[in-house]
Amino acid sequence: MSTATVAARPGAVLADLLPASRVRDAALVVGGAVLTGLAAQLSVPVPGSPVPVTGQTFAALLVGTSLGARRGFLSLALYAVAGAAGVPWFADGTSGSGAVSFGYILGMLLASALVGALAARGADRSPLRMAGTMILGEAVIYAIGVPYLAAAAGMSASQAISLGLTPFLIGDALKAALAMGLLPTAWKFVSKR
Repeated sequence: MSTATVAARPGAVLADLLPASRVRDAALVVGGAVLTGLAAQLSVPVPGSPVPVTGQTFAALLVGTSLGARRGFLSLALYAVAGAAGVPWFADGTSGSGAVSFGYILGMLLASALVGALAARGADRSPLRMAGTMILGEAVIYAIGVPYLAAAAGMSASQAISLGLTPFLIGDALKAALAMGLLPTAWKFVSKR
């Protein structure tokens, strides 16, 4: 099957352009977890917040859209379980499930499945739909991460929003803009081949 045929097939995501096999799927799941772990090391502290700005959320959403709902979820599940078990690939080389920011990682699990399902419906093929997909994915991450932060750090809801959401909105807009160009361009490139 040619890449143009796969690209035109309903329900296809970028990973489906590779020859299908269980080995491919396993490699993609592990690769997505590793990519997320590496991106988490791109970390900048936010003054006053226990949560840094990282490349982790962008990687998680990119993994979901590129791999699809099932493989994206499995990839982020591997990332979360391995990190909780001691692999030092959470932000700043940390591990374990006791961090106040662990809720964001749990949110990434669901967000990767959501954006993967949307990508299978073509949401990654145009800049505007890709931006919407990223915004929805980020909203899921915050919907779990911010309340978890409040509970784990003993903060009020307004404190958690102030320290765990507001400082990240500009960065999230930049991530959405990057995805708006990246994934639709990849699909246009593949369609021309």
